[in-house]
Amino acid sequence: MEIILLERVEKLGQMGDVVKVKPGYARNFLLPQGKALRANKANLERFETEKAQREADNLSRRSDAETEAGKMDGLAVSMVRAASEMGQLFGSVTSRDIANAVTEAGFTLGRSQVIMETAIKTLGLHDIRVRLHPEVTVTVVVNVARSLDEAETQLKTGVAVTGMIDDDDDNDYRAGDAAVAEEAAPAEAAASDEAASEDAASDETASDDAGDDAGDDAASEDAAES
Repeated sequence: MEIILLERVEKLGQMGDVVKVKPGYARNFLLPQGKALRANKANLERFETEKAQREADNLSRRSDAETEAGKMDGLAVSMVRAASEMGQLFGSVTSRDIANAVTEAGFTLGRSQVIMETAIKTLGLHDIRVRLHPEVTVTVVVNVARSLDEAETQLKTGVAVTGMIDDDDDNDYRAGDAAVAEEAAPAEAAASDEAASEDAASDETASDDAGDDAGDDAASEDAAES
């Protein structure tokens, strides 16, 4: 199906271009959204008549969009989501979620202006383009974390905070236990040596006592024989 583009459409063409598209794409999106006209003689004549005004209007809208893009430059929005220790979300972040977050940040944005092929399903920082005008886009950082504190950490480090940090803490804890055990070993060894010495002394005393008892018994027997 041939259509006349009334504005720039990414990966398709510029205003005034006559292009071929799939009928469904034209009927379900381009024509209802006012982005194109069916390519026929009447509409070609109509476009030529309106071309100058359309270009002037487009220039004005583009200027406004560029001003808005300047204000949004460097914008980061945080999304708190539940996730596994490996960073996989229990759910996803969609274009609607991003549009709402950007709107809450003080800008007007619809979900159709968010350019993303698939929903976000992992923790971390995600660069997402938003279209403010057919010829103007700006990148917004979508910071997906399990808490606002982790979101702040991610923004500072540029690295997703996952369960691996907890593992590191656990390793540090184990290392600390090992150090304590190592320090305690000499004291335990000394205590063991001391206990062994005491046992040896006790055994020696018991042996002496036994010897004395044997001597006394022998003396008694000699006296009886006499």
